[in-house]
Amino acid sequence: METLTSTKLALVSRRAREDSKFQFTSLAHLLNVEFLRECYQSLGKEKACGIDGMSWHDYGKDLDANLIDLVERLKAKRYHPLPAKRVYIPKGQTGKRPLGLPAIEDKIVQKGIARILGAIYEADFCDCSYGFRPKRSCHQALKAVDAAIMSRPVSYVIEADIQGFFDHVSHDWMLKFLQVRIRDSSLLLLIRRFLKAGYLDSGLLVRTDEGTPQGGPLSPMLANIFLHYVLDLWFAKRVQPQVRGYCHLVRYADDFLVLVQYRDSADQIERLLRQRFARFGLTLHPQKTRTMSFGRFERDRAGREGRKANTFEFLGLTHYCGLSRRGRFLLGRKTSRKRFAQACRQLACWLKEARPLAMKLWWPQLAAKLRGHYQYYGVSGNGRMIWRFNYVAMRTLHKWLNRRSQCKSFTWRQLTDYLARYPLPRPSIVHRFY
Repeated sequence: METLTSTKLALVSRRAREDSKFQFTSLAHLLNVEFLRECYQSLGKEKACGIDGMSWHDYGKDLDANLIDLVERLKAKRYHPLPAKRVYIPKGQTGKRPLGLPAIEDKIVQKGIARILGAIYEADFCDCSYGFRPKRSCHQALKAVDAAIMSRPVSYVIEADIQGFFDHVSHDWMLKFLQVRIRDSSLLLLIRRFLKAGYLDSGLLVRTDEGTPQGGPLSPMLANIFLHYVLDLWFAKRVQPQVRGYCHLVRYADDFLVLVQYRDSADQIERLLRQRFARFGLTLHPQKTRTMSFGRFERDRAGREGRKANTFEFLGLTHYCGLSRRGRFLLGRKTSRKRFAQACRQLACWLKEARPLAMKLWWPQLAAKLRGHYQYYGVSGNGRMIWRFNYVAMRTLHKWLNRRSQCKSFTWRQLTDYLARYPLPRPSIVHRFY
């Protein structure tokens, strides 16, 4: 059943589509009890707690009273977000990525603000943006790359990496971009408080003058708005009209590629990109950002120059210049070496920890992990790598099942019989680009 707030958001969205210059002056009142209850219900029930230690279930025990109190504080402008709890997750083999875990109440308000902003900015966002948007996905971004390289005159690729993007987003520029569409001082004050809330790292409170810490529902939306003005809109209005030949941008969150026809255009675009990001306090990674020759003539060019054909990585997949069965150019893709090794390592560690328990307890979790891997990496051209992962997974499973006891062994035949009775997901191509 459509709620009153959902109806109002639909009207906001329609007005945003009809008038690209319209500024919204009254939005904060949408954060009412009814709307925030929807936001609460849409949150993950088993997510980690913030510094308040309150879980989704704890907050829901007296949900109505909690939401009424929250709305009263929002209206009186007495609501102040708590600092996020900073945790670190593995990034690659040695690095770590920081995440912020907001308190449950802050997640609810962030979710509400993100939905309001989404109703406005979905009308403005460019088609080249695919990250954290409704009815858009990373696989659509991959398909867009495939379509451009296979059907358009692409001879060069700019592989870009924004160095520490989420930690260096300028708060002042962020608020200036929001004011292009929003003139509601109450909502802008709330967003500013979230940006300035800081985080708690190993018991130390760190105040933030820049950045939007990853982990909360609001951060992806703010990142999309920031990059819409800094990159997407600028590229469409300033870069594409002035460079020679074909050029196309594909962006997923802070990861993006520029596909270009001519070398001089590619060099010009890379130089303009560095200047553009520097203006807003951001830097393109000096080692990870590069311009390379790529496309249907790359194999011949590499052969003449006595080198291997160039490849690039995007969204966990390595793209390379392949050949079809008829010997024609075909954009190939496979799971990147780093992501494949990481997935195998994580599965092995998990199986090692799970082996003392009864198999029926963790077998469904194993099925879910395998299904998730095949759902993401099951794209056209990557069949060999997902079957290879299946082989490694089965060998690792047998290894740890065989080590559960010093007295008995678990043979490969026993594993095969068990799989016949309780099958695990099989690799398959889920996303077809051809």
